[in-house]
Amino acid sequence: MLQNQFGEIVTQVWLAIPGHFPQVIIDACVVMPNHIHGIVVITVGAQHAAPLPKTHGLPPGSLGAIVRSFKSAATKRINDLRSMPGQPVWQRNYYEPVVRDDFDLDRIRQYITDNPGRWEEDNLNPTNMIRSRPS
Repeated sequence: MLQNQFGEIVTQVWLAIPGHFPQVIIDACVVMPNHIHGIVVITVGAQHAAPLPKTHGLPPGSLGAIVRSFKSAATKRINDLRSMPGQPVWQRNYYEPVVRDDFDLDRIRQYITDNPGRWEEDNLNPTNMIRSRPS
């Protein structure tokens, strides 16, 4: 799978995350044509297990703040390139599995590594969406 210019931007922004969030280590990552998989390790500032009172913003350094910053930076650069300011690039949310142990971490890394090989079967692959439409 070859990345286009947008995929290259997403990769560059992903690799820049630790420069903006020093408490973050980025792990396995793959940029797909319509989504990204990546592992973010937050080394300090663990979150509380019990819910905290709601605030209007995300706690600085939280996974939500990191993802929001990543999506925002990638969107700005992609939209600048395609001269389409303000256009959405990402789905609204993100999937956040908890990595409980080394077995989980290895399993998720393998899933990320194998993901490009499963692109042909992906339900969101535009080729599959066209094929699966009722006639």
